[in-house]
Amino acid sequence: MSQTNFLIGRGELLTHEIKGPKRGMEKAEVYTLQQARSRLTPQFAEVAESLDSLPRGACPGDLGVARLTLNPSYIARSFFPVAMLRDAGLESVGSRAVKLTPEAWSKKGPPRESTTTELFVVGRRQAFRQLKDWAGKVEEGSNEAKDLSHIERFSAFEPKDRIVSLGKVKDRFFEVGVHLLPGDGDQFVQRAFAKYAAEVGVTIHTDLAFSAGNLWFLPVEGKHDNVKRLAEFSFVRVIRPMPKLRGMRPVQRSAGVTVACNLPTEQQPLSSEPKVAILDGGLPKRHSIAPWVRTYRVLDENAADDPGGLEHGLGVTSAFLFGPIAPNSTAARPYSYVDHLRVLDRETDSEDPLELYRTLGFVEEVLLSRQYQFINLSLGPDLPIDDTDVHAWTSVIDDLLSDGDTLMTVAVGNNGEMDRSVGNARVQVPSDCVNALSVGAADNVDATWARAAYSAIGPGRSPGVVKPDLMAFGGDASNSKYFHVLGEGAKPTLVPQLGTSFASPYLLRNAVGVRAILGADLSPLAIKALLVHGADSSTHDKVEVGWGKVPEDLMEIITCPTGVARVVYQGELKPGKYLRATLPLPVGGLQGNVRLKATFCYASPTDPQDAVAYTRAGLEIVFRPSDKKVKEGKANAETKGFFDMKKYATEEERRSDMGKWETVLHGNKSMRGSSLDNPVFDIHYNAREAGGPTTSAEKIRYALIITVEAPKHADLYNDILRAFAKTLVPIQPKVTLPVRV
Repeated sequence: MSQTNFLIGRGELLTHEIKGPKRGMEKAEVYTLQQARSRLTPQFAEVAESLDSLPRGACPGDLGVARLTLNPSYIARSFFPVAMLRDAGLESVGSRAVKLTPEAWSKKGPPRESTTTELFVVGRRQAFRQLKDWAGKVEEGSNEAKDLSHIERFSAFEPKDRIVSLGKVKDRFFEVGVHLLPGDGDQFVQRAFAKYAAEVGVTIHTDLAFSAGNLWFLPVEGKHDNVKRLAEFSFVRVIRPMPKLRGMRPVQRSAGVTVACNLPTEQQPLSSEPKVAILDGGLPKRHSIAPWVRTYRVLDENAADDPGGLEHGLGVTSAFLFGPIAPNSTAARPYSYVDHLRVLDRETDSEDPLELYRTLGFVEEVLLSRQYQFINLSLGPDLPIDDTDVHAWTSVIDDLLSDGDTLMTVAVGNNGEMDRSVGNARVQVPSDCVNALSVGAADNVDATWARAAYSAIGPGRSPGVVKPDLMAFGGDASNSKYFHVLGEGAKPTLVPQLGTSFASPYLLRNAVGVRAILGADLSPLAIKALLVHGADSSTHDKVEVGWGKVPEDLMEIITCPTGVARVVYQGELKPGKYLRATLPLPVGGLQGNVRLKATFCYASPTDPQDAVAYTRAGLEIVFRPSDKKVKEGKANAETKGFFDMKKYATEEERRSDMGKWETVLHGNKSMRGSSLDNPVFDIHYNAREAGGPTTSAEKIRYALIITVEAPKHADLYNDILRAFAKTLVPIQPKVTLPVRV
């Protein structure tokens, strides 16, 4: 019997810091200083006039907010207008992506509609009045002059621009996002907003509010006319109707037909080490999963169960423990115990719109407890993602996942058959989290799989453009491939279900399976990278399936077949520094055709107020295949493209910095083995804060998976281990696995 070759670990020992290359030349200016002055001076005057027309209470401390839009040629972090804002008495409190056709740009050909960055800038109304005079005094060649020439447009932030929609005539509940002043410890803006809301007749629910970055999210209640007046408050970022919660409504309810099955006779899971939580609608009093449920908690003891929630909660927990169970069969052995935490209840499923924020409070409570390495969330607002603003749910969850210690799977939603043209079919909040794994539903388990028609589609917001991240089986009615889960009752009976609600915990099952088998040597971040690395998108569009579907057989992810070596790197990156990661090859190199595959994952702090610069950490990665190919006068070997994020976006969505700020990078390349001589990845960690440069960034954790495939090199795995005997080791299973033939 041949040996099973498990993943190779300690790849991080093949890395070392290197000196970074010299940075490129400055860009030529699109506008001269004189042109910038003549273009912008009238705009400055209009903004000042608009702010002066607002009631005093809407501009607390005489502060107003306007919009500064950069020319599309200058959206990189290095072009952030630091000097201008400082000198003119202004400060950025947020940003978003907008589309416009500039008057001129640095690219070849006539300007066309492009995505660029719009900053929300705050200052005293007096500072805005003085802008036209300030612009006239700016010195040619100064940093302030350069910043001025990079501005495409300066405009008022009108109340109507803050309102997404007021919904139906009878709608009285809305959610509001409010900009906060950085470092405002005395809650100046919050207090002023509360006072102004009372003046215009709007009730605010500060007890349910959340702060994330420099944004304050809270529910409000009021008549349409009063809410319109609320939008005059300078610091309001967005107002929209309160969305309902999704989650307890599968694609179809079970038809009442039940089928028997057997549960594993082995009542111990494969490992008792992983800490796993399902956040859902609770468990019925009678169920058959008690041996594997470690804890059952009700987060609101004053609220009654929702019957639909109990069915959903049991189904989701069943999907995690056993995956889809074939009728009249024995379910697979669970990989771990699980805690079920009820965050949905009868109150949630009522018409009370405030429940959306109350439920987020429960989710936050669980994440703050830091008890779990693995969490599934098959619920959230019934709201497709928006490119211009990051929702409270996404902001709060991403912030709490930014340390990389927890792997959370999030269902993308069952709205995939809605109107694509207006964005209603896009993945739903909070599956746009960059620090979570968003999961869509596949219609089959075999190689013929495709996206289930109901499963929400991408793209995500940039950064986070590849959404869903991954696909897992979720069931499909059109071919009668249901996802069978356990139903209520002491005896195990199966209920046919469909939905991303079940695909998501099924994927988490795989993640926990990796941890159960290979132990704590692999971080949650490394497991995330492994799942993406092992996914196959087949011939499907990235917009539909993200990185693809994870293999049904876990062993495909954690083992290496003949002629394949898979190496795991786990470590830290320092801001501004360059790390060189060596790709391990056997002594004497490789012959014939080879294929390299690499996946980077890192957890990033986020700035929710800056939708366009959401992630604070970004990686620039270059691949150098051969240290023999060095151009004259250069310190480093020639590079070859490996990760191309731009191809996953439409022409209009492409940005010059696209891909640099994505928390997942995945690519592969085929080449001749003889072209590889000491190949390396050079990794540069860029840091930013609020869209601009920063000096206060912290180290971030990363995981890198590299696969070398060389069909002509049958013993590649062992040859690499021999070549790096002092550094690399196989990651051995921590549990006894069934014998594989």
